[in-house]
Amino acid sequence: MKIHEYQAKEILRKHGVATPRGYPCFSVEEAVEAAKRLGGKVWVVKAQIHAGGRGKGGGVKLAKTLDEVKQHASRILGMQLTTYQTGLEGQKVRRLLVEEGADISKELYVGMVVDRGSQRVVLMASREGGVDIEEVAAKSPESIHQVAIDPVKGLDDRDAEDIARKIGVPENGVRQARDFLKALYEAFDETDASLAEINPLIVTGDERVLALDAKMNFDDNALFRHPEIVALRDLDEEDPAEIEASKFDLSYIQLDGNIGCLVNGAGLAMATMDIIKLYGGSPANFLDVGGGASTEKVTEAFKIMLRNPKLDAILVNIFGGIMKCDVIAEGVVAAAREVRLKVPLVVRLEGTNVDRGKKILAESGLPIISGNNMADAAQKVVAAAQGR
Repeated sequence: MKIHEYQAKEILRKHGVATPRGYPCFSVEEAVEAAKRLGGKVWVVKAQIHAGGRGKGGGVKLAKTLDEVKQHASRILGMQLTTYQTGLEGQKVRRLLVEEGADISKELYVGMVVDRGSQRVVLMASREGGVDIEEVAAKSPESIHQVAIDPVKGLDDRDAEDIARKIGVPENGVRQARDFLKALYEAFDETDASLAEINPLIVTGDERVLALDAKMNFDDNALFRHPEIVALRDLDEEDPAEIEASKFDLSYIQLDGNIGCLVNGAGLAMATMDIIKLYGGSPANFLDVGGGASTEKVTEAFKIMLRNPKLDAILVNIFGGIMKCDVIAEGVVAAAREVRLKVPLVVRLEGTNVDRGKKILAESGLPIISGNNMADAAQKVVAAAQGR
């Protein structure tokens, strides 16, 4: 789950992470009023969408008068902001953050992620802030410094100070940077975050460190422990199909291709998309129905996939372990009939009660194409999607 920058900063401030003062705004009038409340002579008007690269897309503007605040807010609110993370369609801006200006001496990068290899939270930091960390990693990986954090001890004082020095925090600011990083880890750990990124982390003219920007993502599987975070969810920022899928406990992500995938298990789903690509096709979605795929869930999965106007064929790839193949077959047949499926359907079944499942499909009277194995099913669905 993702949240907006202003929401992330509110969480971080509760844990002692220093940020500029600012207010979320939903109208031009609120933006001007926010600038008045902040005082000062410089303000920053920021678009709030769930995507990076807002500044490059024209969604972050500096204002030196209240009239400029009004002008920027009027232009940014309601705009279709396009960044490298939104795709060509962009994202409509419905919220703003108006912040006080900052005296920027240096721009640095700090981030925390869960590293599956070490099974620990890893702190990453770099002298090169304000740019895409992926670009830094590709061009100068030696400039990225990392620390794997002990989950029992937390972030060690010495490690935090060492990282601060390595990325160029002045000696007078090292102790504050240490406290900043420890507070960031505390926020990450206590909210079950999957990502916390401060880009840029700035050093001010008086050698303080501030989170000028903030991004936080959270582990969906832990949200039951955090109703206060669930309350921050902005459905306007999410794909309607993905929202609908979540109501039925379906893991769905829409992609750019034309071959729908309905699979049980995330690993098998990834392998299915890979093999479709191998044989020259393009997946239209990631869709994991999980281990308890009822007829209702399969039917809803079909409905969600069929909303995609690019869809030319569907591949159902099921390994029957906990979920038996005959039960899946009955669900597929019932779903295909209910939605009056008009695109080619290829089904590959393997595992418990596979023979019964194949018999149900064969006797359904529906034009279902049977796949003998993953390779055969992938080749058949690619051919079907291409009209061959």
